Amino acid sequence: MNMRSTRSTVTFSNPFTLPGCPGNLPAGDYEVLVEEELLQGLSFEAYRRTATYLTVRERGGYAGWTELRAISDSDLKEALSRDRDATEKNNHSEAALSPQEDLK
Repeated sequence: MNMRSTRSTVTFSNPFTLPGCPGNLPAGDYEVLVEEELLQGLSFEAYRRTATYLTVRERGGYAGWTELRAISDSDLKEALSRDRDATEKNNHSEAALSPQEDLK
């Protein structure tokens, strides 16, 4: 079976949660590892996702500590969508509360 791994980085602007992960994870950059297997018997090259992992670093004061947490692609997309919505909401709130120019 032929396998491949792809790494990418996602950025969360706000603390976030994921199903199966206790507590909030802090805002920041997170590496995502996607593992895929080659589908056999096709006339073209195609892969099927077999696993998605989120790399979580240094939580709880353990320097150099890293954990790969298995997550679903849909849970990751949902968390990123909630983060984007929260960021937009915060940006609009700040604009609404900014001081007005002096009126003469």
